[in-house]
Amino acid sequence: MPVLLWLAACGTTRQHGPPSDRSANIDDRQFAPAPGLRQTGIASYYANSLAGNATASGERYRPQKLTAAHRTLPFGTWVRVVRIDNAGHAMGPSVKVRINDRGPYSRSRILDVSMAAAKILGMLGPGVVRVELLVVPAPPGG
Repeated sequence: MPVLLWLAACGTTRQHGPPSDRSANIDDRQFAPAPGLRQTGIASYYANSLAGNATASGERYRPQKLTAAHRTLPFGTWVRVVRIDNAGHAMGPSVKVRINDRGPYSRSRILDVSMAAAKILGMLGPGVVRVELLVVPAPPGG
């Protein structure tokens, strides 16, 4: 009898946390959200000290590239990000970034942008800002 229980246990699988984003997003293209999807919330940015670290997509973080982390948008999705005030009015330039990582880890935030994108959005002083993101078509060659 103990041998049967041991054999039965060998046939079970256990999940130790969520599945890897890499395996869950192998073919994100078929699930790409339609351009026009909007979301508002708080954004932060990656520190330069993370340069060279692998992102969830397998790419290396490069601070000078226009990239971002989002919890659910498929890798390769392009979004236009604009800093907004509490009333939802635009406060300066917008920037287009490509999603290549998962995050942010803080549940109160919706997006982590690269250092280059943070500079365009004027985030370097405050660190976190209110933003609106809009899914947009990929740029030509992007």
